[in-house]
Order: sequence, then C-alpha cells, then structure tokens
Amino acid sequence: MNEDYAVRIARDWNVKASGVGYVTRFRVRREHLDQYEVQQVGGETILEYWIPAGRLEEFNDAIVGTIEVVRTFR
Repeated sequence: MNEDYAVRIARDWNVKASGVGYVTRFRVRREHLDQYEVQQVGGETILEYWIPAGRLEEFNDAIVGTIEVVRTFR
C-alpha cells in the first residue's frame, strides 16, 4: 500500500529469493478494494491487502490504467 514497504520487500526479500525485485505502481478500482480489509502485518507503515489467489484474475481486471515499474533492485 506504500512505496516504502514495497521497496523493503523488493530489495530485502525478492532479490535474495530470485536475484531481482521490482516496485510497481498502479491504481485499482476503489469498489474492488473495499471488499478487503487492510492488514497491518508489522509496524505502522507495513500495511497490505490480502487478495486470495483464487480472485487474482478479478483483481487484475480491477486495475485501472498502466502498471509502472518505479524501482528495480538486483
């Protein structure tokens, strides 16, 4: 839900696991996100939506506009 947390995941987890991590930015229709509660999974800024894998196609359909890569870590 915020770039700071996305950077930490991409840099600290994804690079170790697969050699590269990306931070992306995109918009999702509010009425779709309103179906899910925000989960606080750590500190104050560590917030995320938990989208069930079985609903990923529905989530993708709710993306508005383009997906932008804003940071890359290797």
